[in-house]
Parts: sequence; C-alpha cells; structure tokens
Amino acid sequence: MFKRKTLRILIAGITLFLVSAYLIISYIGYLRKNYIVPILMYHAVRPEVPRGARLIVSTRSFERQMRFLKERNYNVVSLVEIGEMIKEKRKIPPKTLAITFDDGYWDNYTYAFPVLKKYNLPATIFLITDEIGNKVGLGDKLNWEDVILMQDSGLINFGSHTLSHHVLTEIRSEDELRKEILSSKKILEERLGRPINTFCYPKGFFNQRVKELVKEAGYKAAVATSPGRNFPGDDVFALKRIRISDKAGNLFIFWVQSSGYYAFMKEKRNGY
Repeated sequence: MFKRKTLRILIAGITLFLVSAYLIISYIGYLRKNYIVPILMYHAVRPEVPRGARLIVSTRSFERQMRFLKERNYNVVSLVEIGEMIKEKRKIPPKTLAITFDDGYWDNYTYAFPVLKKYNLPATIFLITDEIGNKVGLGDKLNWEDVILMQDSGLINFGSHTLSHHVLTEIRSEDELRKEILSSKKILEERLGRPINTFCYPKGFFNQRVKELVKEAGYKAAVATSPGRNFPGDDVFALKRIRISDKAGNLFIFWVQSSGYYAFMKEKRNGY
C-alpha cells in the first residue's frame, strides 16, 4: 500500500515536472520568435532634464547606460551592420544592439560623443540637413565641423533625417517627397565624402510609397519608432527602435529596454 502511494506521488511529480518543462520551453520558444534586435533611440543628452522633457537624457544617466553596456559585454555595432545581419539572415550574436540619435542636436557632440569615445561604442546620428548649424535656443543643431570631427573618429556614422523634418506621409507632391528623401542624402554624401546608407522617418511616420522611395534612393536600412506588429522585426526599411528617456537612468529599466523583447512587450501592452 505504502509503495503504491509512493509510486503515485512519484508519477505525479514527474508529470508535473514534464508539463512545467514543456510550458517553459514553449514560452522560451515563443519569446525567441518575437525577439527584435534592440536599436536604442536617443535625442538630446544634457546635464539638466527639465520636468516632462521626454526626449532629453541626463549626462549622468547616459554615462551609466554606456558603462552598463561596456561592462556587461554588449555587442554594440553600427546600424548598417544590424541591417546587413538581418537582411542576410545571419545569426545575430547575443546582446547585440545599436545606438542611434535623432535630429542632430549640439549636445550630441558636447556631451554624448565624449562618453561614446570613453567606452568605444559606435552610434548613428540622423541629421536634418536644412538645420545643420542652426542656432535656435535649446534646439541648436550640430555644425559641419562637429559632424566631420565625429565622423573622423571612426565611431560615428551619419544618416539622413530628410531636408526639413516634414512628416513624409503629409507631403502630397511626388517631387517634394523625392527631394526630402534624396536631396538630403546627396548633400550629406557631398559634405562627408562617403555613402549615406541609413534613413530615419520624421516622427516615425511612413507608408508603403515612402518606404519604396527610400529604397529607390539607395539607402540600405531605415528606422521608424514603433510601427506595430504589422511590421516584422526583419523588415530593414521599418526597423523598430526603443526610445530611451531619463527614466532609464534606472539600470533595471534600461536592461529591460535593451533585452530585445521590450518592443514585443510594448506592442502586446498597447495592442498594436
């Protein structure tokens, strides 16, 4: 009697273990299918962050985040390399990610660039060509001298963020649309003396026509923000990014955002 009871308990235990293992393995497989290479999106990096400023990360937070990536051996690569790995269906090494900046603010050179050099981390900065060198208060933009100095470091690549930062889906003129996408590329290539291979949709908005024109212009990859589940993670002309705010000064939040599953979790939470 005692042996039968022990046998039943043993069988029940083994069954529970096998079911649990199956569920865990299935969930891990489900997560892996929804893994998206993290592309971090920054805008401004400054000593002080005004209340409610969602696009500014403090210099202290940025320093902590870059040190976190370096000390934990993240494989930080250029955005072009991310696009090539995805397009060629190469196996992407664990903890691989890319760092990007939008709009080309002056502080990218003054505050972010020294930290990137300190930890030897590459990044891509998307420039609005009509605004290079502009002086408009807190929105001051990089000048050509700063851009060239960063490029010469070998760490910073530049991409196009159009001529004027006009939302492309609102432009009705085909000629104007082509000008925003292609002329910005030509200007950057002439001034920097190298191909411009990456593009950033203003405000993250695009449609199929805009995407086709970006391809036709000769870009190799384009980034959005959160285009939703209708766009798979392997679409190199609709690459999803994670916006980093000063809240990610909390390194647990930053770790989650850099995990490769944050975009999926955000889409599930928001239902798009």
